[in-house]
Amino acid sequence: MTGLAIVIVATAFYACSKSGGTGDTNTPSGNDAFKTAMLTNYADNLIVPAYTDFQNKVNALETVVNNFLNAPSGTALDAVKPVFKDAYLSFERISMPYMGPASSIAANNSINTFPAVAAKIETGIQSGVYDFTISTVSDSIQGLPALDYLLFSANAVTKFSAADAATRKKYVRDVITRMKSLTQTILAQWNGGYRAIFIGSLKTDVGSSIGLMVNQFALEMDRMKGPRIGWPFGKQSNGIVFADKCEAYYTGFSAALAVENLSSLKNYYSGGSGSGIDDYLVLLKKDQLNKDVLAQFDVAINALKAIPDPMSAAFTNNASLIEEAYKQVQKLLTLLKTDVASATSVQINYMDNDGD
Repeated sequence: MTGLAIVIVATAFYACSKSGGTGDTNTPSGNDAFKTAMLTNYADNLIVPAYTDFQNKVNALETVVNNFLNAPSGTALDAVKPVFKDAYLSFERISMPYMGPASSIAANNSINTFPAVAAKIETGIQSGVYDFTISTVSDSIQGLPALDYLLFSANAVTKFSAADAATRKKYVRDVITRMKSLTQTILAQWNGGYRAIFIGSLKTDVGSSIGLMVNQFALEMDRMKGPRIGWPFGKQSNGIVFADKCEAYYTGFSAALAVENLSSLKNYYSGGSGSGIDDYLVLLKKDQLNKDVLAQFDVAINALKAIPDPMSAAFTNNASLIEEAYKQVQKLLTLLKTDVASATSVQINYMDNDGD
């Protein structure tokens, strides 16, 4: 997600999820029929459709980007921007289900490690040597952040008519091809054997489906608190703002992405129109906790909606709004990472270095 180091220690554990079985020895109360229906809802009505939508959005993006690359112009690039935004918003809806197929190939790292490192990208373009499959080393030179830089940084149109235009165009096409390949792999595995593994994993121990999901709720909130808001706002740098470290810096719709990410997280929490973790808490007789979580989701989402784009400017010009959103995100993080995890007997097994 970000080159600034939130480290997942144990998220996917394919083998562990295969042993999920139907036993439920480590949950405070168990209802296997309910959990099976809940996980089926997640797989069929939220996760697979979200990945399918992202696949479609990337395909649409490829089309308009190719139109631009074939005849670079400001008008052609203007046509790319809304389609790029649609694809980025769609990614925010697959950021949470980072488990099983996605985690095993580190898809989120490849698709949305921000900020992109412009110097490394330019070196790759000039040399023609780059490998997107090298974990960690290549994360910050590909995916949506790389396209954000390549297509929308200063003088982008001019650069696609310069001496290195051919290799620059190839680089852009390779970035999109990589995203398409990753998404196709994930969908093939969800539509293949992993769906049954996910639905059949009914415990809450490390590697179980419920365990992975609760961990992802917390991890997404840590990412919202850290890379998306806190770090560029200066929460780890004695108040020094690093505006260019935010998500989608060049296109300037960071706030919209943050709202979409948290709104999507609420949708996953509530199970959309079907059973979700919220209903599981009710089953466990944690009704008040569930109400508190849902209410705090709304408070945090509204706080993010109050931030004007570009967020990079808001870090300085609307600092009070950023501070309020940060505070409300922190409250929601605590509810999910501590209270929901405890109520569901899930061990939070990732580490972060947010430090504040």
